[in-house]
Amino acid sequence: MLQHKEKTLLNRLGKLGGVVVAYSGGVDSSLLAYYARRALNENAKIVIAISPSLAQEELLAAREQAQQFAWDLLEIHTNEMDLDEYTRNDLMRCYFCKTELFEELESLADQLGINHIAYGANMDDRQDFRPGQKAADEHRVLSPLQEAGLTKKEIRELAQKAGLPSWDRPQAACLSSRFPAFQPVTIEGLSQIERAESYLHSLGFKQVRVRHHGEIARIEVATDELPRLSGDAELMQQVSEKLKLFGYSFVTLDMEGYKQGSSNGSRKVARTT
Repeated sequence: MLQHKEKTLLNRLGKLGGVVVAYSGGVDSSLLAYYARRALNENAKIVIAISPSLAQEELLAAREQAQQFAWDLLEIHTNEMDLDEYTRNDLMRCYFCKTELFEELESLADQLGINHIAYGANMDDRQDFRPGQKAADEHRVLSPLQEAGLTKKEIRELAQKAGLPSWDRPQAACLSSRFPAFQPVTIEGLSQIERAESYLHSLGFKQVRVRHHGEIARIEVATDELPRLSGDAELMQQVSEKLKLFGYSFVTLDMEGYKQGSSNGSRKVARTT
């Protein structure tokens, strides 16, 4: 079954003749980039968009992977932070972000003489609220992984087989997703979030979110990593003091652990240091 989907993906990409791939370094876009290059060689252009909402850690990992596979990574800059529609952070924020991205990729594709743009949406994404898909539809951006019927689990399996370093990377999202809906996204806040999450990663925590509630930082780590932090008062104090140096007045630990899409702040904070 998976072998058939893999063949379908390669055939679909091969028929495009050329494609610009929106690449972020996450497992989905990485697998798409890998197969696009297999099918089209240099006619597949792998492009990453740099903006304040992309963590430096993610950018460096994406660059390293692209270099490892000789993808000749192209880098562009997007300016979604200049858009009031984006920074006001309503439920359609991702729509405006993806619109900005796809418009930039359309311009690049025109310069390169390429007729197609693709991004890494997968079958599981159809079960979630995805405003970015609306932008993709409006700009006729292809979703080859969806067309091949690939789920997240299958994508990770193929990525592992391909030797992609991103195959087991935790679920990622742009830094703006750490702001609760309707709390404006700011450059200062993005910087605080990035420094806080980078610090927690340096302590060995793999799946991390620092939810930004103004003066309050609400830390989420994976449930299997939660006991290490919640059970060590000294470590919690160390983390609290460090995040306060980044500008937070209060630091909390969410005792329910990481849950995708929990940035609305509706869940109860169980412990404060």
